Amino acid sequence: MIAHLRGIVHRLHPTEVTVDVGGVGYRVTVPVDTWETMEEASTVLLWIYSYIREDRFDLYGFPTLAGKTLFEKLIEIPGVGPKMGIELSAVPKRILQEAIDANDPASLSEIKGVGKKTAEKLLLELKSLVEKYPTILGEVSKDSTSKRHEFDKDAVAALANLGYDSQTIMRALKELPKEVASTEERVAAALRNL
Repeated sequence: MIAHLRGIVHRLHPTEVTVDVGGVGYRVTVPVDTWETMEEASTVLLWIYSYIREDRFDLYGFPTLAGKTLFEKLIEIPGVGPKMGIELSAVPKRILQEAIDANDPASLSEIKGVGKKTAEKLLLELKSLVEKYPTILGEVSKDSTSKRHEFDKDAVAALANLGYDSQTIMRALKELPKEVASTEERVAAALRNL
């Protein structure tokens, strides 16, 4: 079993990298937010989850041990495989916590690959997960009103309806200036940045 890899990163397409460790390149799938922060030819340390089945041997990498643990717990949820687990791992933890606090499966259904029924089941499983492991989402501030505009649910829904995936939407909304106030302005500004 591979616990972690330290080596030179080579970015492939989003979520895929190779990590060159002593001349051997390991192909690793990482959350898209991690992929975006990686610099070509830089040295990285990734905590590895090995997904082994009869017909495949895939590596999933995370910059922190907590990220790997979250992924492991997510794929233990019935109906959540590695593909959905890596999507969920890239969602800001604040969004997951807000969905749990507000008992709002609709915000989870905006994640790529998560339909309405899956979102409802996922919300119940996430609540249970947070009860068992209170720190699984890390330190999520309960007072997130100053950043709430980044994740305006109406803006997220509008951009999702236009076909953008959740990571692209979150990144675009996060980069908006604080003075952009209304949902309409946020959507228009985000579209200009996409």
